[in-house]
Amino acid sequence: MYGLKNLPLLACATLFISACSSGVKLDDANHVTSISAVGSTSYDPISDPKTGVYGQRSIFFEFDSYVIDPKYAPMVAAHATYLKTIRNQKAQIIIQGNTDDRGTAEYNLALGQKRSESVKRALLSQGVNESQVEAVSFGKEKPLNPAQTEAAFKENRRADIVYR
Repeated sequence: MYGLKNLPLLACATLFISACSSGVKLDDANHVTSISAVGSTSYDPISDPKTGVYGQRSIFFEFDSYVIDPKYAPMVAAHATYLKTIRNQKAQIIIQGNTDDRGTAEYNLALGQKRSESVKRALLSQGVNESQVEAVSFGKEKPLNPAQTEAAFKENRRADIVYR
């Protein structure tokens, strides 16, 4: 009889303790959500563009540069974590390098390729499998903003991460 009186208390304590375990790392410096590749019905943050760093897919560059600004490190780390986590599912990305329309077509194709290769190297340095990443250049052919202003030029100097 003594055991039956404590059964509801034991059940409540068990539920309380199990509810405290969320599976999310609280000390993650990059604020990257843990991803579970187990089961096909789990939430996939890449398919939800509202999920923090996963929804960010463009890295913007300074004029005539292919150096990644350190402010993009959390975004690159998040995508690297995702790609490493689902390596067995063979997720792949194409990094599309872009430029503004100043300069020759040949120069901009080369600069766009350097930008995409720079992002690719950053991902590979974090353990992403090279077979998952392709780097291409569109040069000045796919502007986000066709205006001829400095603000438009800044929008067009980018590398986009595209999942396939």
